[in-house]
Amino acid sequence: MLWLIAKYAITAGMVVLISEVAKRSDRLGGLIAALPLVTVLVLIWMKLEGQSQAKIASHAWYTFWYVVPTLPMFVAFPFLYQRLGFWPTLIASCVLTILLFLLWATLLKRFGIELM
Repeated sequence: MLWLIAKYAITAGMVVLISEVAKRSDRLGGLIAALPLVTVLVLIWMKLEGQSQAKIASHAWYTFWYVVPTLPMFVAFPFLYQRLGFWPTLIASCVLTILLFLLWATLLKRFGIELM
């Protein structure tokens, strides 16, 4: 149980740290947020919990393919935010990401990569 609490605390601490840095510096906050820190933490947690090499490698493999359709959101968000406001932009960005993911998954399926 202590291990689980430590995992939650460290992971939550990362999110708080990034948001605090972003308050002070847009660029540094963006850089830190863009780093695959959560993925690195997950890979570490998986290793420490005894997951197999194949399972850990598979997680990294699928993470790559899932990241690609999320990238356009970061271009659309600043553009839409100026026109729609925060909440509509957030919703539109999420919908955009879901639609792009579905298209991406359909495309990759033709090449033998199953995301769904």
